[in-house]
Amino acid sequence: MRPALRSMGDMTLAPLLLALAFQAPPPVELVETMPVETSLEHADIPDAHAVWLEMIAGARSSIDLAHFYASNQASSRLEPVVAALESAAQRGVAVRFLAEEKFVKTYPETLERLARSPRISVRRFEVAKIFGGVLHSKSMVVDGREAFVGSQNFDWRALEHIVELGLRVRAPQSVRAFAAIFECDWQLAGGAPVSEALAPLRALPAPVDEADGVRIETRFSPLAGIPGEPWWDLPELVERIDSAQRSLKLQMLTYRMVGRDKAYFAELETALRRAAARGVSVRLLVADWGKRRGIVEGLQSLEPLENIEVRFVTIPEHSSGHIPFGRVLHAKTLVADGARLWLGTSNWEHDYFHESRNASVFVDGGALPPRVDALHDELWNSKYAQPVDPAAKYEAPRYGER
Repeated sequence: MRPALRSMGDMTLAPLLLALAFQAPPPVELVETMPVETSLEHADIPDAHAVWLEMIAGARSSIDLAHFYASNQASSRLEPVVAALESAAQRGVAVRFLAEEKFVKTYPETLERLARSPRISVRRFEVAKIFGGVLHSKSMVVDGREAFVGSQNFDWRALEHIVELGLRVRAPQSVRAFAAIFECDWQLAGGAPVSEALAPLRALPAPVDEADGVRIETRFSPLAGIPGEPWWDLPELVERIDSAQRSLKLQMLTYRMVGRDKAYFAELETALRRAAARGVSVRLLVADWGKRRGIVEGLQSLEPLENIEVRFVTIPEHSSGHIPFGRVLHAKTLVADGARLWLGTSNWEHDYFHESRNASVFVDGGALPPRVDALHDELWNSKYAQPVDPAAKYEAPRYGER
């Protein structure tokens, strides 16, 4: 039996405890995956696999997922997530899974398994035919009331063997935008004309949420797949770089400003160079997969510039041996002046912003930007990060099948 309150102090404390018990969850919450057998995990940040399970378990009417691909292993952290989607469908929740056509042949098993459930619908989205790129966003919308977006693919490795960051989003305008973009893409995958699929989006303003001194803006790409430039993430990203006064801290899988066609993707790199020229400290973390030819040269060209530093991140192999396409930095973030955050699904290459479906969340103010800023510092100063040598002849790691 709960003890009675025994003092005036207890009585004044009771309303506070009651208020805390019913405190509304934050509009955006940071979620991580850190590779097992590393020192990178954080007790104060929930793990993606646990968050996904909680969101799915709480679904009452609908779960919509948009992913690059789906790749599961029976003993992995993704298996309970797949089973949870099947259980949700069995209790009457309508589940839709949208996957990029390009990788269906590579990873067919999980999509086929999901499609066998009567209340789970799976569609393949051939983005190349419409916009030229791929479905690269990674998102989930539950009951139209909360969403998840981040660098985590629907991949067992993304939940235990890769550095990933995402956001659980409850901000209403942002959630509505994720739901509307999913519906647009679902209709496009079903054969609807672009003008028809985009029509409902054109009635919505660009999503902005403000509460308790925090401003949240959600944006997407490509420009051809949104109502107009106010919805586009690339200009917002450039604005944050251009407005930085002290520091810019970035991390991503790939940074490539010269494409395979030799064309220069100028918007982001010229903004970074402008920032460095006015005295802003620019620190860029990239995966060691970037040591390959065609990418490493661009990174080496940045390192000698004043106020710009670049480091490769190398995650050691797992004790079980080589894990193809795992053990890598894959998070995609930028923090300006420790106070303005971008977290998205795009690597920094032309196609991700101009031809592929991607998503970004911008958070200004509050505790989230400084927390991601501190995560960057931790990784920057860790044993896993090494400076890029402008004169080195790098050999790319073999990260795929061996």
